[in-house]
Amino acid sequence: MAVQKLYVGAKLREIRGRLNLTQKAFAAKLGVSLPYLNQMENNNRPVSTTVVLALAQQFGVDVTELSTSDSERLTSDLREALADPLFEKDIPPLNDLRLAASNAPALARAFLSLHRAYRETHERLASLDEALGREDARLQASPWEEVRDFFHYCDNYIDAVDRAAEQFARGGDIRATALSRLEAAGVTVQFSDDETLRRYTPETRVLRLSRRAAPESQLFQLLLQLALLQYDDLLEATLDFAKFQSEAARAIAKIGLANYFAGAAQMPYEAFLNAAHEERHDLERLANRFNASIEQIAHRLSTLQRPRAKGVPFFFVRVDQAGTITKRHSATRLQFARFGGACPLWNVHQAFETPGRFLRQLAETPDGVRYLSLARDVSKPGGAFGAPTRRFAIALGCEVQHAPLVIYADGLDLDNAQAYEPIGISCRICDRANCHQRSVPPLERRLRVNSDLRSTLPYEIT
Repeated sequence: MAVQKLYVGAKLREIRGRLNLTQKAFAAKLGVSLPYLNQMENNNRPVSTTVVLALAQQFGVDVTELSTSDSERLTSDLREALADPLFEKDIPPLNDLRLAASNAPALARAFLSLHRAYRETHERLASLDEALGREDARLQASPWEEVRDFFHYCDNYIDAVDRAAEQFARGGDIRATALSRLEAAGVTVQFSDDETLRRYTPETRVLRLSRRAAPESQLFQLLLQLALLQYDDLLEATLDFAKFQSEAARAIAKIGLANYFAGAAQMPYEAFLNAAHEERHDLERLANRFNASIEQIAHRLSTLQRPRAKGVPFFFVRVDQAGTITKRHSATRLQFARFGGACPLWNVHQAFETPGRFLRQLAETPDGVRYLSLARDVSKPGGAFGAPTRRFAIALGCEVQHAPLVIYADGLDLDNAQAYEPIGISCRICDRANCHQRSVPPLERRLRVNSDLRSTLPYEIT
């Protein structure tokens, strides 16, 4: 297999800016000429091994930071945005998108924000009867998507919050520690027979948790409230850094950061990373060790992206029965559909048919990257007769080169090309010509229609 050249000009410029060095001073410390550095920063030349070593030795840069830039996920997001029928006649070639993502990432993100605003305005106008006359019908990003993008481009890892949670967990029994700290702060914790998971009343300083919730959910909600009350300064400082466009987005993000703290306290980084390696990422054994749910374990595995102490790069996704993605994160090259549902050939959709079982799948995306994917349903009972059950399915996976570290790869023929099922991201940006589950044609390919021939599809993709 050919060695992939490393073009990370934007990342080099970012590192130089972080160090507050001129190009001339930076080139001198790296041991290269000024023109050579200029060419690397503009992606006219790949980064050499000498430069990579100098970055590590001179500046202590984590070299994995170079290979985990945003360019691939930006390229994927650009491809999907350009799959909008609006651009049907003017779709830039893939190489142009890659150049834009690597050379001008800020411009690429601005384009994505603009397209998102256009799409949301279009949807709002489609339901004019609801929007007409509303004073709050403003042109701005959806707060929910703005927050989701914030975590997406942070690799779902927030260092300051993660380390604070890890420090808290060093006190021993985290449940007892949380109860003790809340009690010391004058908060009374009560349990009620209520379907509401958590209810805090500031006036009386009473925190009510539902008895109907599973023990791991009760603990999670306890830690979440602790984060909101005792780590408010940390959460607010992180929110200031994010610079959200609306108060609604900031409020949603604050809950997200409190959720992050709760998960990181329940599953402290170093201890969890070591346990994940020991158990070979067995979700059930990890759930028992950390008193957490299968979904909490899978989500936490996808966040292990601390510089110089990274875990296996996993993707994690949760879908509902309609195929809508309700949670998503990828530390791999696989990026999920931002607009529309996920590929129907993916095993996460089959998990609803086999409750309580893990489904394994070897899959290959159109770019030739191969993955190990694990899927399971995660139904959430209402806790009482007649209460509705919320049904979701989750998928956790990694690129196949990491599969030997994962117990779910045992017994699978990883070297057999025929064992990999072809999947895509979404039909509009998938190039597969003979997919039996295709719903719409790909926008970057031409079609040939023959009225005398009907195969799997009513057209041929050329």
